[in-house]
Amino acid sequence: MSVVTLTIDDKAIAIEEGATVLQAAKEAGVPIPTLCHLEGVSEAAACRLCMVEVEGSNKLTPACVTEVSEEMVVHTNTEKLQDYRRMTVELLFSEGNHVCAICVANGNCELQDMAITVGMDHSRFKYQFPKREVDLSHPLFGIDHNRCILCTRCVRVCDEIEGAHVWDVAYRGAECKIVSGLSQPWGTVDACTSCGKCVDACPTGSIFHKGETTAEKIGDRQKVEFLATARKDQQWTR
Repeated sequence: MSVVTLTIDDKAIAIEEGATVLQAAKEAGVPIPTLCHLEGVSEAAACRLCMVEVEGSNKLTPACVTEVSEEMVVHTNTEKLQDYRRMTVELLFSEGNHVCAICVANGNCELQDMAITVGMDHSRFKYQFPKREVDLSHPLFGIDHNRCILCTRCVRVCDEIEGAHVWDVAYRGAECKIVSGLSQPWGTVDACTSCGKCVDACPTGSIFHKGETTAEKIGDRQKVEFLATARKDQQWTR
């Protein structure tokens, strides 16, 4: 396979053709913030936090779905990008009902960690306080739509690894949300295998095990990557 050479934050990198900017940055040890990215499943470019600046382009580019090209020059941490990412996280908080103090994922939440990473200590935007429901119809799990950031990681892990396709995205704009089945209560969806992969894939406290209380959700972030690799290589020892 052909090799492409590019520059990311003044670092010269050589990587196979077809790789993404995010993969190249990871290989070079250059951190790029993400929320919707999850090793082992396809990219969705939903969170827009991995946006980078590419010389020669007048727009920001999502690193997770942008393929590298020869002599590409990428900047990942400019002042413009820092402001953009901080604004994006502020909007995620203002558009939902993220009350960290009573969340099952408090202290183990990727959105919470991202707020610290981008330097967010308040939101400049008016909080919307949307009316969103909590579905506790499943015997083992629950989903709190107030904490959902529409990263679609649950959708992709259920579809691509478990093969059940319980989850999907429905509606538009401010009404957009994750639905189970054909917008049925989760507990009534026969396709659900109760595997719990969506719980581990969820970056916030939106999908959780029943019985968990404040700060008790500790997801296994490597489980999905392991399952994807094991299926591909037929190696099931962990």
